[in-house]
Amino acid sequence: MRISKFIKVAGLASSILFSSFTFASSVNLGENDVAIHGYDPVAYFVKNMAVEGNAKFTATHEGAIYRFASAENRDLFKANSDKYAPQFGGYCAMGVALNKKLDVDPSAFYIEDDKLYLNLNKAVQKKWLEDVPANLKTAYRVWDGIEGLSVAETNAEE
Repeated sequence: MRISKFIKVAGLASSILFSSFTFASSVNLGENDVAIHGYDPVAYFVKNMAVEGNAKFTATHEGAIYRFASAENRDLFKANSDKYAPQFGGYCAMGVALNKKLDVDPSAFYIEDDKLYLNLNKAVQKKWLEDVPANLKTAYRVWDGIEGLSVAETNAEE
């Protein structure tokens, strides 16, 4: 009887732990777990522009639902999700460099070394573009420390 009770308690504890882990998503999820506000991540690479995706063409990656403008773009994503998915889980790249998880404007994007970076807005993107190599170096270093934290934890005032 004691083992059964322990298993139930352990199961409850792991459920609570898992729930808090999923809340601290490493991917910027919008309504209904849709990433990039429903914009097509492949279009940034093939059209060099932000293009709204269509709910008819979707794929999942790391717990996020991505939408695509076409079945072809969806299939490209499925064949190489890591290439097309935005860096830093789709959070603002400049925000990450500043130790924050901020939402993005899908039209404020930048591709460097075949990787997609998004920013909060065009003004923040302008700041990001002032020194991309230094900002990237800082953002990748910081991301290792904040990736598993919730938005609230990273954005709390110190």
